[in-house]
Order: sequence, then structure tokens, then C-alpha cells
Amino acid sequence: MISRVLICLLLTINSTTVFSQNVSDYFEKIRNDNASLTAFFSQMPKGGDLHHHYSGSIYAETFINYVVQHDFVINRKTLKVSDKVIPGGDWVNFSTLENEGTLPDYKQKLIQKWSIKDYNHIDYPSDKLFFETFSNFGSVSRAELDKGLLEIKNRAIKENVSYIETLFVYPSCEKKLDDLAKFGTILRVHQAKKDTADCLHLLDSLYTLIHARGVQECAVEFNNQTLSKLHNGLTIDDAQFTMRYQSYVVRTLEPIEVFKSMIVAFESAANSPLVVGVNIAAPEDNEIALSDYWLHMVMFKLCHAKYPTVKYSLHAGELALGLVKPEELTWHINSAVHIAGANRIGHGVDIAYEANCYDLLHYMSKQKIAVEINLFSNEFILKIKDDKHPINLYKNFNVPMVICTDDAGVLRTNHTDQFVLLAQRYKQLSYNDIKNFVFNSIHYSFIEEETVRKALLTDLTRRFAKFEKSIPGIRK
Repeated sequence: MISRVLICLLLTINSTTVFSQNVSDYFEKIRNDNASLTAFFSQMPKGGDLHHHYSGSIYAETFINYVVQHDFVINRKTLKVSDKVIPGGDWVNFSTLENEGTLPDYKQKLIQKWSIKDYNHIDYPSDKLFFETFSNFGSVSRAELDKGLLEIKNRAIKENVSYIETLFVYPSCEKKLDDLAKFGTILRVHQAKKDTADCLHLLDSLYTLIHARGVQECAVEFNNQTLSKLHNGLTIDDAQFTMRYQSYVVRTLEPIEVFKSMIVAFESAANSPLVVGVNIAAPEDNEIALSDYWLHMVMFKLCHAKYPTVKYSLHAGELALGLVKPEELTWHINSAVHIAGANRIGHGVDIAYEANCYDLLHYMSKQKIAVEINLFSNEFILKIKDDKHPINLYKNFNVPMVICTDDAGVLRTNHTDQFVLLAQRYKQLSYNDIKNFVFNSIHYSFIEEETVRKALLTDLTRRFAKFEKSIPGIRK
């Protein structure tokens, strides 16, 4: 005789299956209706955003309000902004613009310069416009970090995002290494020969020398005096939301400076549960970034040996045919995975061009190396969308994926819009596929505290149950 418990279990499973099918049916019904998809995904729990740049996620209006309130000066011709008057040129205070009645016009011009608003896709290269925005508002982005973090948190809560892993302000370190600069030339000689053993040997010696200069103090000071005070003082973590941080290095600097920054970044991540990983940023097609790419991967390999518990995601394969020479498309993701040992890959757009592409995809699937998908970012910067994007390729090889925003402020977008694009462009992805992407964003996060991860997963399950009951036509 079948027990009552088993009967109840079978009925529950059957009810859940029918319930899930009804949600899937509704999703397919609205698939070609942008407004209905937007309503659907606005309310759908999104888990985490794992590819998220702090400064690029703040909307330009916030930065502009800051410079106006503090009466910075602006150059009428170049639209450069400064906190102090610069001799020569047509510089004027924002208060003067307000008195003239021209402040609204200049605010609009700054929004267009500090984001992609009103870009016409004709007058200027889209990738150049995107990356220049960061230098345009660069110094301002470090001001009022408290307001910036709260803006990100509050927007996430309204969008039903429960976790963000953001590339935050990296720890600055003024320790001088001028006497070590000569070793940069030697490192590049090893790079030219692809001499991994000798390169690692030299990097190991340099690590000892750089570490002896006290660079770890920069990481400790940043963790304690900046990050912890902000995070805990603002009560960023609560029942609705959790945030963690990635430190990062800029890939366009000279080798010794990159290596110093990398050591500081790993020290920061190794000494604070809030800093859960390390990354590398700046345009991948930059001349130095391209020429030193292999060297940077070997640096990560060395740092992994020194800090084996620190995880890292690498911007890799954010390239397209025509942006660089074809041969540059064949090895960046391979190197990030096989040399550097990346735990996740950011973008990964050029995977189809990678040498031994199928072997690489099988390896990423087997090792559970997730890919951070940034649909609108890839479209705007690289002009890659629809079936030019490798999302189907990753899916067919069972490589785990997460859906991310990249730089929502600069791109004038949000997390919801990424899911709308996903549903409209890739019809073979089911609602259950998309739901799995959402759960991936917690499973493949770098959260160190297992209790926090479990709590987020439990909360995400609860949120989905509530969301799915709200779908039109679903029995309450």
C-alpha cells in the first residue's frame, strides 16, 4: 500500500510540474511583446549581477549633481570638469552657468559625454566613446562613495536583484618602485619567447621585493579605512540585499605597476570577506593590453600560487573581428583559462575564433568555469548581437552562464533589459533555462561565507515561488 506521505509527495511534484509549465506557457505567449516581457522580467527575481563596475553603474546625473553642488569648474569648449580652476582656457564655475541660465544645457551636454545618451552610431566610434566616459568622470566617481553604493543598492532592490558583486574602487598604493622598472623589459623578453618558467621565476623574485616594500599595508588600509567603514556603516547587507566587492588591476600600465597593483588586489581579497575576488580591467584591444596580455596571465598564475584561496574573474575575449587582427581572437580566453586559471570569464565574446574552440568549451563545462554574459554592452562596444553572439555555443556545450549588466549607468540600461534582450533574441532558451541562469548567479558567485550563499539561494527560491504565483492565469 502506498503511504499517505508518498501520495502527498507525488501530488506535490505533479502540481509543481503543471504550475511550472503554466508559467512557461505564459512566457512563450508574450515572447514577442516587448512591453509584456519588460513587465515579466521587472518582477522576476534576478539573483545576482556578477559583472558590475561600480563607477560605470552610477548614472551620470548623480555625478553631475555632485559637481554642481560643489561648484566645480567646467571648460566650455572641452566640457572637462575640475575641482580647481586651471589657468588658460574657457573655464567657468557651475554657479556662473546657473546665473547665466545655461546650466540645464551644460547638464545635458555632460550626460551625453559621461554616458551613451543620444549617441547616433555615426559620428564617433562606439567603443572609444564608451571607454572615454570613465576618464571623463573619473575623479568624480570616487567622491561620495556612500551615496553611490546606496544608489546601486536601492536600484537593485527595486529591480528584484538580491546580490551584486561589483568591481569597486581599487586600493591605491603610492609605494615607489622606480628602481624595479628595468625588470619590465626583461619580463617582456620572456613574453616574446613565451618562456613561462623563466617568467614565473623572475615574477617570484619580484613578488618578494615588492612585498618587502610594504604594499600589503595599502590593502589593509583600504579594507579597514574605506571599504569596511562604508559597507558596515551604510548597512549595505540586509534581508533584501547583499553586496560583495572585487578588486582589480588596470591592464594598460607598465608591467611592474600592473604587478604591484595585482599583489595589492590579491592582498585585499585575501584579508577581507567583503573583497571576494580580483579582476583585470580596461580595453582589451589597447596597445599595451594586447602586447602584455600573455604576461598578465602569467602574473595571475603566480599570484594564484601565492594566494590559492583567492578567486578571480578575467575580462577575456571582449574582442571582435575588425577591432583587432584575426590572430588576436584565437588565444585570449584559452590563456585566461589555461595559464591564469580564471574561475569565471567576463564577456568571452570571441570564443568561436579561439584555437581548439571545442576542447576549450568542453574544459570550461567540465571545470564549471562560468561566463558572464553582457548582451547590451557587447552590442554597443563590439557590435556583436543576435547569432553573432556565442550564447548558443556556450549553451550547447553546457558552459554555465550568468546574465549581467556590465556598466548600466554609462549604457543607460538595467538588469531587466538584459533579460528582455535574452528572451527576444534567443528563442530556443526556455523559461527554465533563464531561471537556471538566475540561480547560477548565486552558485557561481565568489561569496566566501557559505551561510550567506545558502541564505541567498533560499531567499531566491522563495522569491520565485511568489513571482510565479503572480503570473496571469496561474491559480493562486
